[in-house]
Amino acid sequence: MSLRLIAILLLLIAGSQKAPSQDTTRKIHAWWNDAFPRPPAKNPKAKLLPLLHVYKNKFVNAKGDSIIFRGLSIADPDKIQNQGNWNRQLFEEVKKLGTMLVRIPVHPIAWRERTPAKYLQLLDSAANWCSNLGMYIIIDWHSIGNLKMELFQDPMYNTTQKETLEFWQAIARHFVGNNTMAFYELFNEPTTYRGQLGNIAWSDWKKINEDIIRLIRAFDNEKIELVAGFDWAYDLTPLREEPINAENIGYISHPYPWKRQEPWPPKWDEDFGFAAGQYPIIASEIGFGLRPGQSIDSNHYGYQITRYLEERGMSWVAWVYDPEWGPNMLKSWQGYQLTEMGKFFKDAMQAPFHKR
Repeated sequence: MSLRLIAILLLLIAGSQKAPSQDTTRKIHAWWNDAFPRPPAKNPKAKLLPLLHVYKNKFVNAKGDSIIFRGLSIADPDKIQNQGNWNRQLFEEVKKLGTMLVRIPVHPIAWRERTPAKYLQLLDSAANWCSNLGMYIIIDWHSIGNLKMELFQDPMYNTTQKETLEFWQAIARHFVGNNTMAFYELFNEPTTYRGQLGNIAWSDWKKINEDIIRLIRAFDNEKIELVAGFDWAYDLTPLREEPINAENIGYISHPYPWKRQEPWPPKWDEDFGFAAGQYPIIASEIGFGLRPGQSIDSNHYGYQITRYLEERGMSWVAWVYDPEWGPNMLKSWQGYQLTEMGKFFKDAMQAPFHKR
């Protein structure tokens, strides 16, 4: 073996002896210092709006005044931000319509991809803007499917029970004491999609929601949790026998026109309206499409559903203030042009309340 070859081998051996220590130094993860993010600094705007709570079947403020909310849902903040429209003006335009309550849907895929820490920054902005503008917020974990079996309608809704619990843990820790963040809609639309997403009993769903509520209240016992019924958050009939075992909560229904054949009011009474005599209810999604040439007369679904809900003391939220998701309230972000449905809900939010 030549002297040159021996020298090369010695250099290679020396290099191989040094490499592991260098790589180990670079890859050290000081996991013993890991911790959840600290709660944000105390927000001076957190108490600008009066604290809400449940009294019997009503949402009430600190003075005991009962409130029926009229509101709308925006699109997912991650979508709005990615498309360049996440700003205070958006919320100012929403306020001009007469909105009292803004529903913010958080899709599991957006929560993961943006990362919880960065997503919370979007929600912080919304909380500050809405505090200044006098609008309350619903945070909605926007998934559709069967959380028990972890089967969902589309990939954007894919989540797990663990992620759902961690989401609410993060939200509760972050917004403790913030009155603007008044409502937590625990799961958007539970459904088995006619058996295609497995099966789940109401007793299972009841326990899942009760577990989430207990987790939230370990951090914050002032929020009002909202629980959805089955059939894409439409059917509340199980409440006749097995209501959720928790105080200071409400229920949601999504009574879209295609859920039942006309006449609607008798079916609404049977499916969810009966519960309004005992519990506070928000129809957290209502909306409709219009065929070309179709008009909105006094017998139209829009008039029927808003009148029905308000006469029975139920709140409502229109879906959705966006030009792409449907049924859409916006034609375009340019000038915040409203569709016919958008104009209808603007008029409905500014009209006198329906009373029996």
